[in-house]
Amino acid sequence: MGARDFERQLLSGSDGSGRHQADVLVIGGGPAGAWAAVSAAAQGARVLLADKGFCGTSGATAPSGTGLWHVPPDGSAREEAKASRLAMGGHLAEHAWMDRVLEQTWANVERLKDWGYPFPADDQGALRCTSLQGPEYMRLMRKRVKEAGARILDHSPALELLVDEHGTVCGATGVNRQSGSTWVVRAGAVVIATGGCAFLSRALGCNVLTGDGQLMAAEVGAALSGMEFSNAYGLGPAFSSVTKSLFYNWATFYTADGTAIEGAGSSKGRGVIAQTLQSQPVFACLDRADAQIRAWMRTAQPNFFVSFDRQGIDPFTQHFPVTLRLEGTVRGTGGLHLVDDSCATSVPGLYAAGDAATRELICGGFTGGGSHNAAWALSSGFWAGAGAAAFGRDARAVGSNRTALRAGGVALSSRGAVAFDSQEVIRAVQAEVFPYERNWFREGDALRDSLARLDALWTRLRTSAPAATATEAVRAREAAAMLATSRWMYRSALQRTETRGMHRRREHGAVDPAQRHRLLSGGLDEVWVQRHAVQDEVAA
Repeated sequence: MGARDFERQLLSGSDGSGRHQADVLVIGGGPAGAWAAVSAAAQGARVLLADKGFCGTSGATAPSGTGLWHVPPDGSAREEAKASRLAMGGHLAEHAWMDRVLEQTWANVERLKDWGYPFPADDQGALRCTSLQGPEYMRLMRKRVKEAGARILDHSPALELLVDEHGTVCGATGVNRQSGSTWVVRAGAVVIATGGCAFLSRALGCNVLTGDGQLMAAEVGAALSGMEFSNAYGLGPAFSSVTKSLFYNWATFYTADGTAIEGAGSSKGRGVIAQTLQSQPVFACLDRADAQIRAWMRTAQPNFFVSFDRQGIDPFTQHFPVTLRLEGTVRGTGGLHLVDDSCATSVPGLYAAGDAATRELICGGFTGGGSHNAAWALSSGFWAGAGAAAFGRDARAVGSNRTALRAGGVALSSRGAVAFDSQEVIRAVQAEVFPYERNWFREGDALRDSLARLDALWTRLRTSAPAATATEAVRAREAAAMLATSRWMYRSALQRTETRGMHRRREHGAVDPAQRHRLLSGGLDEVWVQRHAVQDEVAA
C-alpha cells in the first residue's frame, strides 16, 4: 500500500465496516478513560472507547498497585492533606480543585464498593480504601464500561482528530493494530485520556504512553500547562521495569564497594542518587525493613518482587543495582490545559482527563506515583465524561451533517519524499531527555542546546514522507508526539528561571515569589509559552 492509499483509507474506515457514530468518543482505556466512558454513558450518551492496547490491561495502572488520595471528610484530615500537597507543589495548586477531587474520589470509592471491588479490611472490619490493585481495579472498570453500554475498540490507537468547519472537534481516525484496518468515529465530543509521556523509557506499563493525545490536541489548537514539571524519574532495579518506589523508604543506598551514600534516599535524596549515577553505579538494599514491614510489602505490591525472585536476589539482605527511569508527564504534572470544571480544553468539543491533563490544579509542580494521580484519574475522568456527554447531546441536536476535516500533521498529511525513520527520531529525543545532567539538573545553556537539535528535528519531520501502512503510522505518530512533548517541556523549563516543585535550575536554585504562576504552552512549528495566573481562594 502506498502513502496516498493509506491516507485515503483513514477517512473511509477501510471497507466501511470501520465507520462509527457516537455522542462521545473516549481515546484511552486506563482508569481516566474508563471512568469517562462510564460517566458519559450514565448521562445517556452513546459512547465508544478506543484504546491503543487492551482496555483493562494496558497503561501504567493496570500492572501495578497504586495508592489513592482517599481522605475522610470529617475533622481536619482534608485540610491537613491539602496543606501538605500545597507546599510540596510550590503553592501552584488550588483549594477549590483539591476539594472537588477529594469529594469526588470519596464518592467514586463508594461506587467501587457497590460494584464489588475487594478492598481489604483491617482488624476491626473497616475497609482500607487508600490503595487499589491495578489488575483487579482495571478488570472491574472494563466490566463496568461494557455494562454501561459503551463499545470498546481494543488495540486501536487513534492517529488524529477530526474537526468541523468551525474548528470544533467532531471525532477521530485510527487503526487496528491486529488487522491493519482503519477506523473513523464521528462524535459529538472527544475525551483525551491517553495518559502522559514516558518517552519509551521501559518503565512498567508505560510502553503505550508516548504523548499521542497531547499531540493530537495541539494539532487542533489546544494549550498545555505545567510542561516544565515533566522531569519525573522513577526509581527501580536496573534489571527491571518496576518503578514503584514506596518500598525504597526502607532502603540504604551504596556504592559498589559497599559504602553507604550519604544523603541518598527515595523521597528527599533522589537527587543524590542521580548525581552519583553520573559517575558510578548505585546499589540499594531494603535493609531497614523489619519482619512485619517485609511481610506487608509482599502482600501490598507482590509484583514488586517478581524480578527479584527471578534473579534469585533477596532485596532485604543483598545489594542490587538501581537506576532512575524517566517517567515524564506520567509522574510529572504537565498536560493539557483545562478551562472549566467539566475538564474542557481550550478547543470546543475536546475534553481531557487523567495524566493527559495537567495535574497542577491539585498537585502544583510536584507529584509522584499513585495517590493524587489515581484520585485525579477517577475524578477528572468522571467530570470529563459528563461534560463531553452534555456537549455531545447538543451536537446531536444540531445534526451530524457537519463536514469532517482531518487535523493530523506529521507522518499523516506531510508531502515530502524522505522516509520518516521513527526509531532514529525516538533515539534522538531520548538522547536529549534521558540524561540527568540535561533534564534532572537543568541549566539554561543546556536547555537551549537541546532545543536547537529538537527544533531542527521537528523541521525535518514536517517535510518527511507520510506513512504508508498502519504500523508505520502508529510508530511515526508516537515518535512525533515524543518530540513535540520534549519541545513543550524544555521551552517551558527555559522560561521558569527558578527552582519550584520538581523543576530544578542549576543557576536559579531558589523559589522566586514573583514566578508563582502557571506556564501555558502550545504550538508545533513554533512553540509558544505564556504566563497564566493561579486562582487564589481561601481554604474552606
